[in-house]
Amino acid sequence: MAYAGTWTQEALLGEDQFQKPWMVSIANDHYEVDCSRAQEIIGWSPSHRLSKVLPAIIQNLNNDPYSWYRVNGLNPARVAHDKTLTADMDEDNAPKDPVQARAEEREHTKSMEKMHFNNLWVHFATMMLGLWLASAPLVLGTFTTNEFSDLVQQVTIDRGLWEPELRNRLTAWNDVIVGALMMIFSCFSLTRRGGLAQWSNACLGVWLLFAPILFWTPSAAVYLNHTLVGALAIAFTILIPMMPGMSQESMMDPSEVPPGWSYSPSSYLQRVPMIALGLIGFVLARILAAYQLGHVDWVWEPFFIGNIERNGSELIITSEISKAWPIADGGLGAITYMFEVLMGIMGGRARWRTMPWMVVLFGIAVVPLGVISIYFIIIQPIMIGTYCTLCLITALGMLIMIPFALDELVAMGQFLLLNTRSGQPFWRAFFRGGALPGGTKDKRAGFSDSIGQSYLSAVRGVNVPWTLAASTVLGLWLMFSRLAFGTEGDLANSDHLVGALVITTAIISMAEVARPARLFNLLLGVWLVVAPWVLSGGQIDGQLSTTLCGTLLLALSLPRGHRSSEHYGEWDRYIV
Repeated sequence: MAYAGTWTQEALLGEDQFQKPWMVSIANDHYEVDCSRAQEIIGWSPSHRLSKVLPAIIQNLNNDPYSWYRVNGLNPARVAHDKTLTADMDEDNAPKDPVQARAEEREHTKSMEKMHFNNLWVHFATMMLGLWLASAPLVLGTFTTNEFSDLVQQVTIDRGLWEPELRNRLTAWNDVIVGALMMIFSCFSLTRRGGLAQWSNACLGVWLLFAPILFWTPSAAVYLNHTLVGALAIAFTILIPMMPGMSQESMMDPSEVPPGWSYSPSSYLQRVPMIALGLIGFVLARILAAYQLGHVDWVWEPFFIGNIERNGSELIITSEISKAWPIADGGLGAITYMFEVLMGIMGGRARWRTMPWMVVLFGIAVVPLGVISIYFIIIQPIMIGTYCTLCLITALGMLIMIPFALDELVAMGQFLLLNTRSGQPFWRAFFRGGALPGGTKDKRAGFSDSIGQSYLSAVRGVNVPWTLAASTVLGLWLMFSRLAFGTEGDLANSDHLVGALVITTAIISMAEVARPARLFNLLLGVWLVVAPWVLSGGQIDGQLSTTLCGTLLLALSLPRGHRSSEHYGEWDRYIV
């Protein structure tokens, strides 16, 4: 059993373990060492005895595990959580003289005051946004408009909504009230103690993003206006100026790389792919929302015909599944993508410890909501019988975003765990951030370097082993089994569902911190081997294809695949 375990770790999982299979084979051998002949011929005897030296070795290991691992050529990332402030560490983390520390605090306070006054323009800009919003009903005519298109009337009937005139007036009064509040809160934000007012304006910005789909606004201009003003209000209050309420120790700590890590998971280059994909998803989801609200009479669909009245995309976004939501689900998707873009922009290279709450929200928007959106894509052909091209594109973008977001979530979780172990309040660190001894500065390439170097820095922590790439191809093949072999019924639905799950699992596992997730495909592989012979709807060639895919998936999911030279602190031990 020990031999099988060490062989699996080395040959299949690719782990660099000290224990090797050949060691297990000779574990029961006994060697007697007699030094008397060396003493007799050349007068040599051992100068150290293990029984005397071992206690000192153990003591050194216990005193400073991080330095002990590093000095002895082992991976110190495995014990990064035990890294302490010793003379062996870098100068940035060395204990400071109390007088020097107080002087640095005073200097930091002065720099924060200067930063606040240099950024007063954002509060004046927010004030102008409030005035713009409050006056919008007079420009757009939302108080007086009583004539609406046939599309808006049809949406009102299909969804059982309030009359368009009432919804129009509600949005008009909403603009006046929210605009006035934004101007008031902007005045309070001009002072150094106006953090609560800034947060209030940020909340109003969030409300503006939701308001047009909650009111089912019959005006496309109102929807556009709310989206722009809401996004800018959030940017001007908590993105461009420093986030109000951040703890002083978190701002004064210069470290950007978590202890035991080889890079910062929060650098802008790490976030660029997610921001770009979020913008694409926002634009496409807005198109779907415009059709659901009755602002446009068609949705671009190049592939899926649907029926005589509607193409595939239009059938999807007007189906019973879509109507199960009390609001336009396309609009909800657009809001989610906008949040992802704004949260992707927010914070610096150390936000994994300065803004844990925001990293969690960003992770929720990308990972769980991304998986849910992919689930809805999976069930489209099963429950509705067609696809939506724009939905497929947005779901693919969301899926690609997931592996890029996971390393930051891991780093944030490690920070909160270590911070709590050191006796610091959990919720204070969660909402206000904190310092973490043992971190370092990120010296990797940034925007100031060449495009090639910058690109290499943007994909740290994510790679594509051939085993996961092949698993993705298998999943795609399974999804087209009904076209390739004429598979029908339960087996066709099973192939489609499992194929989509295989693709999702393989792409998520391309993040090294999530590499163990590929083992879920083992369960799917077992099901694929069995399913053709217990489900109806398949011909012999389709059944053999599904079984073969399952067998190949089992073989591809066992090896860990290529792993980069990056380290992730104590999380290294979980990358199997």
